[in-house]
Amino acid sequence: MGSAEKKQLILNAFAMQSPSHLNPGLHRYPNDQGHNYTSLQSWIRVAQKLEAAKFHAIFFADVLGGYDVYKGPANLEPTIPAGAQFPINDPLYSIPAMAAATETIAFGVTASTTYDAPYAMARRFSTVDHLSNGRSAARNFGLNTQIEHDERYRIADEYLDVTYKLWEGSWRDGAVYKGADRDGVKGYADPKAVRQIHHKGKYFNVPGPHLCEPSPQRTPFLLQAGTSSAGKAFAAKHAEAIFLNGQTPELVRPSVDSVREQAKALGRDPAGIKIVAGVLVIVAETDEAAHAKFEEYAKYGDREGALALFGGWSGYDLSTYSDDQDFRFVEQPAVRSMVNHWASTVPGMEGKKWNKKTIADYLVMGGNGSKIIGGPKTVADELERWVEVADVDGFNLSYASIPETFDDIIQYLVPELQRRGIFHTDYAVKGGTMRENMTEQKGQTRLPESHPGAKYFWREGEEVPKYAEGQ
Repeated sequence: MGSAEKKQLILNAFAMQSPSHLNPGLHRYPNDQGHNYTSLQSWIRVAQKLEAAKFHAIFFADVLGGYDVYKGPANLEPTIPAGAQFPINDPLYSIPAMAAATETIAFGVTASTTYDAPYAMARRFSTVDHLSNGRSAARNFGLNTQIEHDERYRIADEYLDVTYKLWEGSWRDGAVYKGADRDGVKGYADPKAVRQIHHKGKYFNVPGPHLCEPSPQRTPFLLQAGTSSAGKAFAAKHAEAIFLNGQTPELVRPSVDSVREQAKALGRDPAGIKIVAGVLVIVAETDEAAHAKFEEYAKYGDREGALALFGGWSGYDLSTYSDDQDFRFVEQPAVRSMVNHWASTVPGMEGKKWNKKTIADYLVMGGNGSKIIGGPKTVADELERWVEVADVDGFNLSYASIPETFDDIIQYLVPELQRRGIFHTDYAVKGGTMRENMTEQKGQTRLPESHPGAKYFWREGEEVPKYAEGQ
């Protein structure tokens, strides 16, 4: 396979506006800047650094409550010293400032269909899409709540229909008079080209119209995380990119195939959905130096904070078990299957007893994603293996220490990937929208025609959008 034909990797930084993201306690590491999470200048510097290295995007994870299951109920004591995703700021406010200080790197934010009304959420994302010149993405429309799992996706499905109607079908193409159309006589926009959407559904009643004029992308680039069957079906229908975690590429491949097959069955281009694997990369000049760095970081990890994260993600409180309990054999089936999965797939853990300490050591850096540690060649080889075996399109890179982990990736790994011809040396569309740069298609600012949101487009010359005819 010639280097010209090699798949070009998508590289994103995965971050959180909190003292610790997937690295509880690492804010204590001397070089770590996690404690600066409230500083706008600090985030602007990170964005500029990542843009100089041609990263595609920064994705900000977000949570809407502290992890209080461990030693609970409602106990944040293990979470607070670790800074484990608590306290946490809303990332949306800092994105226009980061966008103003950069040109092309894009920004993704978690959206919740459970706590944000679609009308208000659509307005917030349109605002950010305007202020960033189309460099915005909305991630993960079905956050964990007390609502039954599959029902959440049914709500999320209707939620997206509402937002598509607002973003795509409330203002007609050309509604706003611009350039030569602004003749000093006409008003700002054509009132006949702005309509109420009159959405009446099972979960939402939204009259409209959308409060914002169309932004460069109209619908922000859509991401989905979650690999349950309902999650995969939802992603195959709506997502333009999917985030997934897994220990080995062999185990990730069936999920990738399943999403691509379902997308194809819905008339979408299966290769058009970008699949991005979450990994923690610790890279240094040599394999030995990288492993030494990993060991150094591990000294600062907060194990109680790691068990608090486990409680938040799984809903199970491991403090109710004894310290030497091996969770591969515990009665609780959900915990047992999760831990057995790790026991059989985490490299270097063969034959190890999976008690609380092992789980905490494993989760304390990088969460439950894969960890790749080594010199530039070792790491690049493993990333190439993931692309080959799992058919992923790129990686969401988390950090052990911010910005040091990213600095090392920029210094050691990016040049090696570029030398191999698998990572670009410049953006496909400099100053372009996120959709253009993720698809490498200049001019592809809007949802593709095969996407379900495209049926809501209100095109020039139409009295109402096609979907609304006869309503």
